[in-house]
Amino acid sequence: MEKFIKLCVSILPKPLQNIYYKYEEKWLYLVFGGLTTVISIVSKLLFFKAVPGEPFWETTAGVVFSWICAVTFAFFTNKKYVFKNETNTRQEFWKVFFSFYGARLATLAMEWVIFLVCCDWLNISRTLITFLSQVFIFIANYVLSKVFVFRKKPETETEQSND
Repeated sequence: MEKFIKLCVSILPKPLQNIYYKYEEKWLYLVFGGLTTVISIVSKLLFFKAVPGEPFWETTAGVVFSWICAVTFAFFTNKKYVFKNETNTRQEFWKVFFSFYGARLATLAMEWVIFLVCCDWLNISRTLITFLSQVFIFIANYVLSKVFVFRKKPETETEQSND
């Protein structure tokens, strides 16, 4: 995948390559976050089509199902490609894994509340809210990942003095 990304960037004119590399993390988040959003939307809409039920139960189950699908995809792509997070031990890996899922629980709650209010209480179309809610989820997920999960480790004093 990394070779494919580099190939795609290499065919761009030099000024666009410079812009890409200057904002590489954000561009990659747009790509993989966009794919995560597609996974979330498709899995949620397929669930709503496939599983009949009472509106509250169906909405909650659909949101949770799509969250599991999307967060699992997002964890691995964000870790490897977007934030380039290296873990050397199992303990480090599981710490990042659980902090990622924990942060995404916050946006799951946010999404569930959006669906509860908009779809179940106000009777707004689930399809419309599925698309609109993704804007808020997309931004919140980036901020949570950047600030809490994949934050860069500060350099130690000895590393700073060697520069």
